[in-house]
Amino acid sequence: MVEELTAGERSGEAVPGIAGVASVTVDCADPSRVASWWHRLLGGRCLIDEDGNVRLDTEGATIYFERVPEAKGVKNRVHLDLRSTDLELAAAQAVALGATPALDIYDGDAWQVMRDPEGNEFCILRPGA
Repeated sequence: MVEELTAGERSGEAVPGIAGVASVTVDCADPSRVASWWHRLLGGRCLIDEDGNVRLDTEGATIYFERVPEAKGVKNRVHLDLRSTDLELAAAQAVALGATPALDIYDGDAWQVMRDPEGNEFCILRPGA
C-alpha cells in the first residue's frame, strides 16, 4: 500500500521562492573521468569548467561532477535511479563500461544496485518502475 506523505498546511506546494530541483551533484576525486563514464552510459552533452568540474546534460537530468579532496567513505545518502527498457541488458552494459554490482547493498530482483568507477551507487530500475 502506498500512502501519500503530506507537507502539512502547504501540501503539494514548494515554499515561496523555491522553483524545483535544478540538478544533482556528484562529489568525486576525478570529475572528468567520472563524468566521461556517465556520459558513455547516459549520453548527453558534457561541459568542463575552468576548475575541471563537469556538467552533464542528459535527457531528463543535469548532473554536475565536482572535485572534492576526501575519498568516498560510506554508502551514498542520495543516488540516481535509472530507467531501463531491459534491466538485464542495461546492467550488463553498465558492467561492460566499468560499473560493478553492489550486491552488498541489495541482492534482489526488483532493481539492480551498481557502483560507478569511483564507487558511487546508482540503481537501474525494471521497465515501468
